[in-house]
Amino acid sequence: MKIKIGSNYEEIITKKDFSLNKARDILSKERIAVIGYGVQGPGQALNLKDNGLNVIIGQRKPSKSWNKALKDGWIANETLFEIEEAAEKGSIIMLLLSDAAQMEVWPKIKPFLSPGKGLYFSHGFGLTFNKQTQIFPPKEIDIFLVAPKGSGTSLRRLFKEGKGLNSSYAIYQNYTGNAEERALAIGIGIGSAFLFKTTFQKEVYSDLTGERGTLMGAIQGIFSAQYQVLRENGHSPSEAFNETVEELTQSLMPLIAEKGMDWMYENCSTTAQRGALDWWKQFRDINISLFRALYQDVASGKEAERTLSLNSKSNYRDMLNKELKEIKKSELWKAGEEIRKLRPS
Repeated sequence: MKIKIGSNYEEIITKKDFSLNKARDILSKERIAVIGYGVQGPGQALNLKDNGLNVIIGQRKPSKSWNKALKDGWIANETLFEIEEAAEKGSIIMLLLSDAAQMEVWPKIKPFLSPGKGLYFSHGFGLTFNKQTQIFPPKEIDIFLVAPKGSGTSLRRLFKEGKGLNSSYAIYQNYTGNAEERALAIGIGIGSAFLFKTTFQKEVYSDLTGERGTLMGAIQGIFSAQYQVLRENGHSPSEAFNETVEELTQSLMPLIAEKGMDWMYENCSTTAQRGALDWWKQFRDINISLFRALYQDVASGKEAERTLSLNSKSNYRDMLNKELKEIKKSELWKAGEEIRKLRPS
């Protein structure tokens, strides 16, 4: 179906346009090998399996992810294999490892990419920044991606609730002539609510900008700044947290998700409306140069280089845990830990 947004027309693929039965027909002769059972792997693999598709898992053994796969019902040597064996058995290889891990295992997977196979990603990083990752696939395969707009945990939860996440999809290489059908079939199979077309490059540029911006980095920075100012002015931790995080996530965000920012404004007090309307452009204007700098860092490859450099360090996990602990132990999120206990069940 086509939708109009301002003067732009976009093609959106829904389940009415591309049914689950059609997806099953297209994938009926495929064996889908999901490589990696960490962040996206479990949600996508289990949803495909529950939708009646032939799925196997490729995962390093021994590992926590291997044990998780066993716990989730995958059977060793039947539906759960070492990475190389799964890659050999699969006709579509879904590469769902982290970006740094993809670099590490690529030499093990590439020999099994025989002509006509499909190579699937949920992120455009590895191929967009292939000078850094050294991921150069053969020409005789289909290459495509489906990128759910949320975590694998959310994808699985919404699937079990009979809902779905929106996803983007892209075609990088169409050797068989069926790459788009294969991509859309898997997109529907993993539980996408609808799919919109992009490119590998645009997917990774928007994704990295979003993660560092409003989805994670910017929102944590804004939370921290507002909480600090309220505490400096004598507000208690619980009051500062409620006015900074709790009201936003528990009350206002659901209103925005339901019908948009304008509707949320209309359903708040006139005092809140006035203040928000007076201040939002100032926040935009002070942040737009920062977002432009962020996007340029992403597009230039600086963010990719930094990510791969740090993720490849032998002590990266220790460094990461130290940084995460700084957030967890901050008074802001200690307050959140206590306030969440008080929510009605």
